[in-house]
Amino acid sequence: MSPIHSINQAQALPALATNKMIRNTYMLLSMTLLFSALTAGAAVAMNLPHPGMIITLIGYFGLLFLTTKFRDSTLGLAFVFALTGFMGYTLGPIVSHYLGLPNGGQIVMTAMGLTGAIFLGLSGYALASRKDFSFMGGFLMVGILVGFLAGLGAMFFELPGLSLAVSAIFVLLMSGLILYETSNIIHGGETNYIMATVTLFVSIFNLFTSLLHLLGFMNSNE
Repeated sequence: MSPIHSINQAQALPALATNKMIRNTYMLLSMTLLFSALTAGAAVAMNLPHPGMIITLIGYFGLLFLTTKFRDSTLGLAFVFALTGFMGYTLGPIVSHYLGLPNGGQIVMTAMGLTGAIFLGLSGYALASRKDFSFMGGFLMVGILVGFLAGLGAMFFELPGLSLAVSAIFVLLMSGLILYETSNIIHGGETNYIMATVTLFVSIFNLFTSLLHLLGFMNSNE
């Protein structure tokens, strides 16, 4: 075997692993998005009430913990569907609320379209450019934590202005997280497709709900 052939083969192995990681992540992401949409649709059709903040947080962090713990086994796949299905269920009553507003259908469809366009645009850019966005990790972690706490404060103290600001900030943070995680997948910072799927799913979920909130507010002021 020639030295050049050995070098080419060594270079091809990481590329094959990366391509497999990308393929598995986007395949699982597509399936979880569909499953979540079905559970959200079922919650809307049955007019199910929102489970409340406490149950939502316990359910989300509990299932996230189990998904993370079993991320290297087939059980992790079951938990990722349980997590995304649960998030879809909590989304159903939120969508029902906006559908009940004037032009509610248009608000929901616009938020959905913008979410899809932002995700495809940013992930496509990261995949095509191959730029390394790992430098954003620390900023995103702090920003999401602060935004989460501010969102809880806005809810408990009923501060609609702060709530709107948090939604606007989360649109930017989730856009950054999509770039960061896609870059992580490409450059080997994330090698588990289950965890990559969860991160991208949560980004899309929060992006959609934040856009819903902003568009709903804009519609109410027209």
